[in-house]
Amino acid sequence: MESTWVLMLVLVAQLGLTRSAGSMKELENIAGKLVFYQMEGNETYIRNAGELASDVPTETMFELSDPQRNLSSAEFTYTWDLGNGEVIQGKDPVVRYLYQRSGNYTLQLKVGANITTSSPALTGVYSMDIKVLDAVKHIKLKEQSDYAVSQNIGFSVYVDGSPPMWVCWKFLHECVPDPTSTCTLSMLYENILHLNHTFSSAGVHCLDISVSNDVSKMQTSFSLSVKGNSTPHVLFIVSSAAVLVATFSFIAVIACRPRHNSRQQIAVSSNALFLKSQECAHSRVLLNISPERKEENKPLLLPYSTHYS
Repeated sequence: MESTWVLMLVLVAQLGLTRSAGSMKELENIAGKLVFYQMEGNETYIRNAGELASDVPTETMFELSDPQRNLSSAEFTYTWDLGNGEVIQGKDPVVRYLYQRSGNYTLQLKVGANITTSSPALTGVYSMDIKVLDAVKHIKLKEQSDYAVSQNIGFSVYVDGSPPMWVCWKFLHECVPDPTSTCTLSMLYENILHLNHTFSSAGVHCLDISVSNDVSKMQTSFSLSVKGNSTPHVLFIVSSAAVLVATFSFIAVIACRPRHNSRQQIAVSSNALFLKSQECAHSRVLLNISPERKEENKPLLLPYSTHYS
């Protein structure tokens, strides 16, 4: 009886070894996938679309696919080539790094698994093209000296993210959110947004801007003080001053106009000198007649004469 149990145990052990050897023969490579994570503050983002943010701590993990647990006792080695000249080796399926500059990279992972000392090591190579983008971290508005009503004002907004970027902006009177209003959506292919706006009323207005690209999103608001248009007041003052000047000029002309005398006009003589008083209020003409001087006038031309020899 005891010999029978021993025989059965030997057969079971041989069967288990045969199945294990058959599974090892069917296992040609190491199955799995790469998963990317990025940490920003207390938030963790999954980046499996092949796009990462620059200058952000990144974690890449190799998730093994072994449903039959054939590699449960294997010893693994990982060689990470980040594509930027940096190579990291280790025994953990996780690597931590960051890309300092935006650009295109090819990440390559070589996985090795040693199951037994007698069996050859299994290997697997995985590669993935990575596109690194600059995240949107700053939105700056080029301030102007003043903003006035009824003027077409141009605005320049600088964004430091990697284009293309979606930009959505709108103006709010008194900075009060309006759920019924929609923002103006446009695609930005550079880092400067140019827009124009005409304010219809004075007061405090807000410019709300939301910018996003494939790896980041940022929203901010700028407060703008809009003054009333002073042009109508200036025109009123100028026109009023013109009316006053014309009125005073008319009064001065009437006051300084010489009075007409009903007496017979005095004939103009070469011996009379007219003097006008400087006082316009009592304007008068002074006639100064000098005594006539009698003298012999010399002829302009000599009389014609005939000379005889």
